Amino acid sequence: MTGPGTRDTAVSRVGADSPWTLRDYALIADGERGALIDPRGGVAWLCAPAWHSGAVFSGLLGGPGRFRVRPADRWNVWGGYYEDGTLIRVSRWVTADGIVSCREALAAPADTGRAVLLRQIRAVRSDAVVDMDLDVRADYGQQPMTQVRQESGTWWGRSGALYTRLAGAGEARPGPDGELHARLRLPEGGTRDLVLELATERDDSPLDPRRLWNATERWWKQAVPDCSDTAAPRDTRMAYAVLNGLTSSTGGMVAAATTSLPERADTGRDYDYRYAWIRDQCYAGIAVAAHGPHPLLDRAVRFVADRLLEDGERLRPAYTVDGKPLPPERDLPFVGYPGGKDWTGNRARRQFQLDVFGEALRLFAAAARHGALTTRAAEAADVAARAISARWAQADAGLWELEPRWWTHSRLCCVVGLRDAARELRTPASANWAELADHLLDATRSRCLHPDGHWQRADDDPGPEAALLLPLARGAVPPTDPSFRLTRAQVVRGLAQDGYVYRFRHGDEPLGDAEGAFLLCGFTMALAAHAQGLHTDAARWFERTRSACGPTGLFAEEYDVAQRQLRGNLPQGFVHALLLECSARFGKAPEAGSSAGW
Repeated sequence: MTGPGTRDTAVSRVGADSPWTLRDYALIADGERGALIDPRGGVAWLCAPAWHSGAVFSGLLGGPGRFRVRPADRWNVWGGYYEDGTLIRVSRWVTADGIVSCREALAAPADTGRAVLLRQIRAVRSDAVVDMDLDVRADYGQQPMTQVRQESGTWWGRSGALYTRLAGAGEARPGPDGELHARLRLPEGGTRDLVLELATERDDSPLDPRRLWNATERWWKQAVPDCSDTAAPRDTRMAYAVLNGLTSSTGGMVAAATTSLPERADTGRDYDYRYAWIRDQCYAGIAVAAHGPHPLLDRAVRFVADRLLEDGERLRPAYTVDGKPLPPERDLPFVGYPGGKDWTGNRARRQFQLDVFGEALRLFAAAARHGALTTRAAEAADVAARAISARWAQADAGLWELEPRWWTHSRLCCVVGLRDAARELRTPASANWAELADHLLDATRSRCLHPDGHWQRADDDPGPEAALLLPLARGAVPPTDPSFRLTRAQVVRGLAQDGYVYRFRHGDEPLGDAEGAFLLCGFTMALAAHAQGLHTDAARWFERTRSACGPTGLFAEEYDVAQRQLRGNLPQGFVHALLLECSARFGKAPEAGSSAGW
């Protein structure tokens, strides 16, 4: 019998392959949903029709459902790459007798109710024999494929509320549970296109692979800027592509594509990040604005403004990408990724996090600098400023979503946001924002500035806190203020190891025992050094942190320095956002910008 908090692991492992280390997974995404592809050619994770919907392929967590394309010759070595500036992925296998590739993408521009997965197999060298297996299991594996039938070479079926269609594998044969299997044979140089559709309504329009590929290629070309004027152009394009792939047409950007991937084995810190965090959305918009007035900036402004105008000072930390409240946490009936649990929903939905109001003001100020501030966003800025005025003295959960306390980072973020908005918006409402910022800074200094001169984590916690470097880098105090220099030095001394940066200390545990290095903080350290004019130091922190990705180029939230492994959900949007911001800022001549007005 399976009770609360337990799992029937025998059931959850049926048909499941053992998972790979996180660094080996690739992401394809279209803004409305995303899929992780493993080195075996399997779709290890895909939720449809939306990010927060039930998974149709759950192998990442030990659940059912698969769509796998791989060489029949299992004696092979896997590799692959992204086509530059896109999330179009090419998987590649060198077998004993030849080379096989599979180009894959989620078709774009996307329809919110219709996911289309494109896979183009190629016999690169020698003839190829490829196995295909499809077993759609909607709603986290609860809905097997039914009504499976072939019409004019296309396979049709249902999985719960989803209509399924597969084109390009007319020779496939159904199994006892409705799954499809095929052995595909290709001559050297030959290709085979597979198109899988998962839709909330039946669609009889042709699944034309050439048309779908052409539209997807055009979409990516239009979506991702060149970035040749940045410090690391190809990686910056990749970061932009990830942010674009995680951002819905509604403007909401999910924090990550996955749920329940552990930050550290068996610690219980496993969360569902398939939702739009206001803070992360602001980070992404601010990063994009550092490079130019690209479309992702407009989408971030729209989403954040809408949430502020709807909820005011009761703004939630996170929403679904369509602006709805987060569901409560609940368990899934899977064994979970090794070392983690498996659940959906997020308890942060009820928290008060003060810093998000400051970050929203920074986002609106960045939009104003590009002439991209809408009337609704200007109204939302006034709402955010009034919320800060009303609630700045209250304890909040802070950036790390911990117990309510008087977190220094939250207050300094509001200082920066108020000043930036006062400088850029210049509305009747903004006239008093700079004065409010000064008052808030004075109050925070009296409670949170350590007698030794550095900023401490909270009014009752003198420990080092890497998150403080972000508002300091963005102008909470001048770059020459001693508190800036002393705080950065304290973080380097107490939270840095081998060129990577941790968030804070967990009691007396050595760095790396409680959790991995936090990649957001590594890029924040680089921004802080750059703001102080230490450009060589900034480049070192940037390059070290930029190295903490897997061979696919994706970053998770944390990095295990000792084992050189990714930890947490994948890919983590705000890490890619800070990489983009660093690269954009460092690509400019040193005299082209200062910390003020960032």
